[in-house]
Amino acid sequence: MSAAPDVANPAALEGDGVGCHTGRDKMLAAAQSAGKSETLAQYARDYPLPEGAGPHDQPQSMCPAFGALRVGLRMRRTSTILSGSACCVYGLTFTSHFYGAKRSVGYVPFNSESLVTGKLFEDIRDAVYREADPDKYDAVVIINLCVPTASGVPLQLLPKEINGVRIIGIDVPGFGVPTHAEAKDVLAGAMLKYARTEAEAGPVTAPRGGVSSRPTITLLGEMFPADPVGIGMLLEPMGLAAGPVVPTREWRELYAALDCAAVAAIHPFYTASVREFQTARRPIVASAPVGYDGTEAWLQAIGQATNISQAHIDAAKNKWLPAIKAALARMPVKGRITVSGYEGSELLVARLLIESGAEVPYVGSACPATPWSAPDLEWLKARGVRVQYRASLEQDIAAVREFRPDLAIGTTPVVQAAKEATIPALYFTNLISARPLMGPAGAGSLAQVVNAAIANKGRFEAMREFFGDVGGGDRAGVWESQPVLRPEFRAETRRQVIRIQRRRKAEEMI
Repeated sequence: MSAAPDVANPAALEGDGVGCHTGRDKMLAAAQSAGKSETLAQYARDYPLPEGAGPHDQPQSMCPAFGALRVGLRMRRTSTILSGSACCVYGLTFTSHFYGAKRSVGYVPFNSESLVTGKLFEDIRDAVYREADPDKYDAVVIINLCVPTASGVPLQLLPKEINGVRIIGIDVPGFGVPTHAEAKDVLAGAMLKYARTEAEAGPVTAPRGGVSSRPTITLLGEMFPADPVGIGMLLEPMGLAAGPVVPTREWRELYAALDCAAVAAIHPFYTASVREFQTARRPIVASAPVGYDGTEAWLQAIGQATNISQAHIDAAKNKWLPAIKAALARMPVKGRITVSGYEGSELLVARLLIESGAEVPYVGSACPATPWSAPDLEWLKARGVRVQYRASLEQDIAAVREFRPDLAIGTTPVVQAAKEATIPALYFTNLISARPLMGPAGAGSLAQVVNAAIANKGRFEAMREFFGDVGGGDRAGVWESQPVLRPEFRAETRRQVIRIQRRRKAEEMI
């Protein structure tokens, strides 16, 4: 093998070195100087942050690389390898197995010397060659985490295939990809691009279940397993079928996903994936079939995108809309609910709750605004809902405090803050995403868990009354004796903090 190219950035390890503690701006500058400018510029276009966003003006997410890792680990005959700091790899591996991964995660370790001399790239290349067994794998995915990306480790120079096994190298740094949801798109988009070039070059492998006899609608975005089945039932009167869900579970499904009549952007943040479908000249349909209004508009949009006659579109509406209306009436939701999360389906959940009878004053999503969530945004705004894209934890918690809902749906820290304020709360990912949302099955799916949670208000108030402020503030922790309060120490600390703040402000003016 030839020697690794001399593209590493030795300056990345000067002083204390580049690591998670370094800060986004320094990591970004190091990566750009190391040859990653084009990649990072594309990420900035695909996954934009508000201009001038600081640490409290953007979403707080788990390590974004988890999203790409999750996509790879869920695919058959796919090996996934990480290149990053040992602590990051440990955390990602732990999280992946916590969420049910049933296979090993590969890891290429490094030290300062191997990073800056290019030896890490050689180690990665050797690992990929060892892993590329066509009897075991269709593809090997190698993911650069923050430090290798900032140091310019050039995964794009790896072979595109080895022994017939596809090699997919991607950079997923926390300073370039804002959320783990969008990192799913990084890998899904890279795989679609690879599969599209294969399909353009000649015949490809048919899906495991064969080719559909009807035109298909590819479903973009992870969803509850029953939803694709329900969507297929909605499409049947129009002579259409539900196609693969992207991210796919197998490489050959990528070909079937590309060979569709249209793409339903169920989760609207898959920008790189949409770009590949558009390159393949496939129309993109926004929103999703949630609730009565959402299903009616979605069926119309799908029919128009696939040139289905109005008579067939109306047949689908006439078959399913009455059933959805009946399900909504049978399982009403009463109460004020705030919704926030990082899955990308927050606006859809809010729509379904409102059609179920709930009042939803606030929706926060960690994902950005895109053209494919525009119908949902317009529908919610028309009903007085405040929608916050790229919502930070602080904004979500502030909304809970402002609106004092009967139920807060959100991420783990939002749920914790709400419960401390005696407000019932549900974790979005495990308790809301784990239910069908589409069509008749989705119409009544949230009511039972939501109404049960709202009914727990009295229990939280009873616990608050019993425990008081025990365990909070100065009373946190375990004490063998009654703690002695020292208000004079607190006053002195406060004076010192005020003095430091005034000095810093004076220095800024100079």
